[in-house]
Parts: sequence; C-alpha cells; structure tokens
Amino acid sequence: MSDSLPPRLPLDWIAASLRRERTRAGISLSELAKRAGIAKSTLSQLEAASGNPSVETLWALGVALGVPFSALVEPPAPSVQVIRAGQGPTVASEKAEFAATLLSASPPGARRDIYHLRAEPGTVRESEPHIPGSVEHLIVGTGRVKAGPVGEEVELEPGDYMTYRGDVAHSYEALTPGTTFVLVMQHM
Repeated sequence: MSDSLPPRLPLDWIAASLRRERTRAGISLSELAKRAGIAKSTLSQLEAASGNPSVETLWALGVALGVPFSALVEPPAPSVQVIRAGQGPTVASEKAEFAATLLSASPPGARRDIYHLRAEPGTVRESEPHIPGSVEHLIVGTGRVKAGPVGEEVELEPGDYMTYRGDVAHSYEALTPGTTFVLVMQHM
C-alpha cells in the first residue's frame, strides 16, 4: 500500500498549526511534549517543519492541546474546495496499513471533521481516546472493516453505517484488500 499513498502533508502547515495551538493554550514546548507523551526534540522538529509526523503523534498532540486532529493538519481553504480522489492532505499510520485523508475540517462554530480512510488487512489500527465528547460516525465504501470501541467491534460491509464514542479506546481493521470508509468525527 505504501507505494500508492498520496503525497504527505506539507510540514509547514503542521508546524504553523502546532505553534498556533500551543501558543493559544499558553503552554511551553516542554509541557506539550510531556502531556502528549512524545520527546521534546520530536515536537521541536515538528514546530520547525522538519519532523516526520505520524497519525499517532498528531492525535496525541491534539488530545494534549484539547483540539481536534484537523486543527493540526488543516490547510487554509478557499471558498470552493474540491479534493480529487487521492489528492487530499493525508497522514499515514506508523503501526498499520492505514492512511487518513482530511476531507473537511470543522468550520468555526461547528465541531466535526470528515475523513476518507484507506486500510489494508494485516494490522489493526488501534486508536487512543480522542478529546472528551468525541463521537465517530463511520460509513463503509468498499471492502469490509471491523471497527468500534475495544471489546465492542463490529464487522461492516459497503453501505453499512455505525456510530460510537470516540473518547474511548477504539480500533479499525480492514478485513479485505482495498477497504475504504468515510469517518465523521463529531466533537461535543
């Protein structure tokens, strides 16, 4: 799958977002690294646009900052936005054949993000709890996926929909090659 992944997110988007959200939260580089459970040097590299962020690192930083994942990866958007298949801002997992493409971040006043995900069988993508009040809505496009809170996972097929709390440990596992699904993250 790695040969078919879209281009990575521009590091300058992530760096600017991290600095903005850390400054807004009023915490030091050291404190944010500690809260997120990552090395200060890793965070320093990310803020200097020279790091190599994974989904897991960015989720941990978002939770530590109390902001949705999208707040760290969202580029400035024009008034009309089209994202062609395979061309959106994408971040790959370091622990599973799993890539998340942000389709729409929550606009001001709303708290939801929309992602298109691609996953391949072989490794479960385990997700730590997101910010309190998060709810996930999942709709399968192709293939089969097993997803949901740990211990309550459900197998889904194309067209199936499920919703569950995102502020508890949960997972996604592709059961067939070429599995795709849309994930809407709602932040209360």
